[in-house]
Amino acid sequence: MSEYRRLFVRGGHYFFTVVTYQRRPVFSEPTHVDILRAAFKQVMAVRPLEIEAIVILPDHLHCLWRLPSGDADFSGRWREIKKYVSKRIGDSGRRSGERDVWQRRFWEHAIRDENDWRRHVDYIHFNPVKHGLVSSPGEWPYSSFRKFVSAGWYDVGWGAGGLPDNIKNIDCE
Repeated sequence: MSEYRRLFVRGGHYFFTVVTYQRRPVFSEPTHVDILRAAFKQVMAVRPLEIEAIVILPDHLHCLWRLPSGDADFSGRWREIKKYVSKRIGDSGRRSGERDVWQRRFWEHAIRDENDWRRHVDYIHFNPVKHGLVSSPGEWPYSSFRKFVSAGWYDVGWGAGGLPDNIKNIDCE
């Protein structure tokens, strides 16, 4: 049995990596991305959170959340999001009582400070380039990158010149 322990910080900022079962490209289908968006919307209506940055790739997603003050239950939110998506697009799988959409767990990182936050936002937005899906973050349709360009955080061509120095040693896959 794993002895992995999660760090729960009330009102914290968290970076997540959530992967599909056996890295199947579930989110290559735009309607499946729409279902994931609906899942976030429904869960957020009941259990608020702020999605500060996100990228949805065919077989995984990365996002950065800020939880409400006094609340540290990111696991419950992920359970509900995964359940919503699985009921709508999942096939009965080899795992008893489960649908084969998601890996059972997810990876999280509690954001420590502003520099850590910025590095993870950059990692999220550069991820489609890292995986060879596009040559520039702005070309990927399922990302918060354009929101950050509009806010003045990035130039439109950011990331087209290669891996930014500040994320060279991050591996959140």
